[in-house]
Amino acid sequence: MANMAQAIRMALHFGETKLEVKDVFGQDTGPPLGGVFTATQGVECAWNTPLDERGIVGMALGIGLTGERCVAEIQFADYIFNTIDLLKIAGNTLWTSHGNYPMPIVLMTPVGAGIRGSVYHSHSFDAWATRLPGWKVVIPSNPLDAYGLMLSAIEDPNPVMFLKPKALLRVRGEELIPGEPDDEKKLKSMIDAPLGDRSKWKPKWPKVEDYRVEIGKGKIVHEGTDATVVTYGRHVLMCKDVAEKYAQKGKSIEVIDLRSLYPYDWQMIKSSIQKTGRVLFVNEDTEVTNFAEHLVYRCTQELFYELMARPRVLAAKNLPGIGLPAELEENTVPQKRDIERELDELLAEIP
Repeated sequence: MANMAQAIRMALHFGETKLEVKDVFGQDTGPPLGGVFTATQGVECAWNTPLDERGIVGMALGIGLTGERCVAEIQFADYIFNTIDLLKIAGNTLWTSHGNYPMPIVLMTPVGAGIRGSVYHSHSFDAWATRLPGWKVVIPSNPLDAYGLMLSAIEDPNPVMFLKPKALLRVRGEELIPGEPDDEKKLKSMIDAPLGDRSKWKPKWPKVEDYRVEIGKGKIVHEGTDATVVTYGRHVLMCKDVAEKYAQKGKSIEVIDLRSLYPYDWQMIKSSIQKTGRVLFVNEDTEVTNFAEHLVYRCTQELFYELMARPRVLAAKNLPGIGLPAELEENTVPQKRDIERELDELLAEIP
């Protein structure tokens, strides 16, 4: 099974050969590195830019205005903040031009903690991204979804923010990407560049097939009736593990993987809450002005009389950064023990 970085790489190869992507670019995205997480390794149209985030986003806007498709990368989300004004322009171009100027660009960037990246390489951009009207925002939790979301993002006429959870980029999936060899060692020999001299190396791409995950559609990854957990990205795996642990204790927890932060699958969230009466939102962005706060607001506005307990948000502590030592990171960003604590209190609350 491919890991997420390999899945993104294969999606980009499909994009350049089947979907008219002519440029994949960013800091170190081209040879010899192929991206700091190797997500662009071997992609024929990938090239390196200077260390200039504004230049990268500005280049993407220019390409998009010509009607061409491109995928640009900000090496770490921590360094995207000096491009906010450009992201705003990218988001309003299609709308302000009354549909005459599509902006078919994808901007991908690694987000979140989990790799001991400390203050400058552990930031989340989830909530900020959802505050950029005109952008669609996706964040996969597994390689197959990463592949399908990338293909959908490439063909969308709107700008799409593709957030890659750093902690999941080396995690292998449980489902094969259509056309992927079922032997992970064979896949590695085909598309992973060797260490050392790569000047003559060329990938041998598998014949991957078209596969889409619709932007705006969530997925129930664990069915349940006692409480709903809504999450995305890195925390999908954690919440699923916790739900399986609760199942052994006779408690039934439903876990929803949003996959898309905007547009989001409100109907799936709503139907689940109507079934369970209790909801916990989990993510690793900071707890103040967290995207989940909007979802809680909508829950109370539309589902107030169907709730059996107050909606809860479990998010990262509102600190300026995440410390390097493991205990600092783990006590800043939600862990399984925190999810269990919140669920225990949620299930114990009497209406």
